[in-house]
Amino acid sequence: MFVDSHCHLDFPELRAELPQLQDAMRAHGVTHALCIAVEMTAWPQVHALAAENANLYASVGVHPDYVDTPEPSVDLLVTKSHEPKIVAIGETGLDYYRLEGDLEWQRARFRTHIRAAREAQRPLVIHTRSAADDTLAIMREERASECGGVMHCFTETWDVAAAALDLGFHISFSGIVTFKNAVALKDVARRVPLDRMLIETDSPYLAPVPHRGKPNEPAFVSIVGAALAAARNAEVREIADLTRANAARVFGVER
Repeated sequence: MFVDSHCHLDFPELRAELPQLQDAMRAHGVTHALCIAVEMTAWPQVHALAAENANLYASVGVHPDYVDTPEPSVDLLVTKSHEPKIVAIGETGLDYYRLEGDLEWQRARFRTHIRAAREAQRPLVIHTRSAADDTLAIMREERASECGGVMHCFTETWDVAAAALDLGFHISFSGIVTFKNAVALKDVARRVPLDRMLIETDSPYLAPVPHRGKPNEPAFVSIVGAALAAARNAEVREIADLTRANAARVFGVER
């Protein structure tokens, strides 16, 4: 049985299809999913999904790509993180890939999320793209190791993974690990300790092979699990059981 540790079921292309998505999850042995927040204005919808569905959980936070959106305070994030079915703070982090110019606001937002996670004792869901050095530096400066969490949709080098592992974080793999050109990422997947590994879809993005180019969905996390099993010469059941146990430990998702 699998757990999708990161998806966006509140996004328009998935929200209207929730009954069918839940059916597909059951058919593929995916029992639970974590719906990740990206901005505070949409957070009530994310929270409602978790509240209305026994097998869904949610986070609270603001994605680093969102520029013109209300900034959350530490107090707001802490308060919302204690609402029922909210199990993490994020998605937060740094993304220098799409944005240019002075990005100090992004770094300040990241620090706010880390401080909130430490105060609330909730795990962080961290996004980093083209910003690994700054991401790790801020994690160290703000003592992110005190709350831990996950490096979501990991695509960085083994050195970055090792540094995150040293800070007590888990590494989460998405459908990218099924891509033919993901040679380096598969090597990272072989080296991450099994008790520190998570799997995700990042639905509706990054559908795995053979669904690449189509909308992603939580049922496809089983394909990610199978790809990791192949990379590690392990049984799919082993990957499913271990990543499910890791999700239970990190987020409190039911086993």
